[in-house]
Amino acid sequence: MVETDKKRELIIEGAIKRFIHYGINKTTMNEIADDLSVSKPSLYYYFPDKSSLVMGVIARIFSDYFEILERDQFAKDTLEERLAAFVEVKHRFFQKYYMLHLSGGSPDASLSSDELRESFMKMKTKNENLHATILQRAIDSKEIAPCDVNKMAELYLDSLSGITSLCLLHGNKELFPSKKDMKAILEKQLSLSKIFIKGLK
Repeated sequence: MVETDKKRELIIEGAIKRFIHYGINKTTMNEIADDLSVSKPSLYYYFPDKSSLVMGVIARIFSDYFEILERDQFAKDTLEERLAAFVEVKHRFFQKYYMLHLSGGSPDASLSSDELRESFMKMKTKNENLHATILQRAIDSKEIAPCDVNKMAELYLDSLSGITSLCLLHGNKELFPSKKDMKAILEKQLSLSKIFIKGLK
């Protein structure tokens, strides 16, 4: 990796640490520069504004997420095992980057750009396509009956997201979900996966 790429990655890692701790909206470019002991001109050379830095952070997180999913999809034998592994990976990322999730509903300009929304939609589509591929492999191996894998993948992932939203809505009212809330989310999502697979057989 060339020096420029290393510096860019260091900035992204520093931003992730601060975003996780304080949230995106409460973090300034100056604070990130101070954390990393880099000059402001150097920071702005790699990321001209906060929005571009947020984009870099989101891209890095999703890259790590999909790298694990793409690796793990071949590590399990059955559809139930694969989906359970995927749910657990998603849950780990949700816990780790929860402060970024909290920032999602804010009016911060760095979070409301069309480019950022487009990026999230691309990641959503990629996730659906990956799950559709898993479902198609299960059809090919006679684990489940033939179905529209794209629609089923979208329905499945939307259902998982719905569980997360409802558990947070009805859980404690603190800034962070309790361990009990997080455990409930994971258990319900794993149960949903089992029910979903049974319905496809």
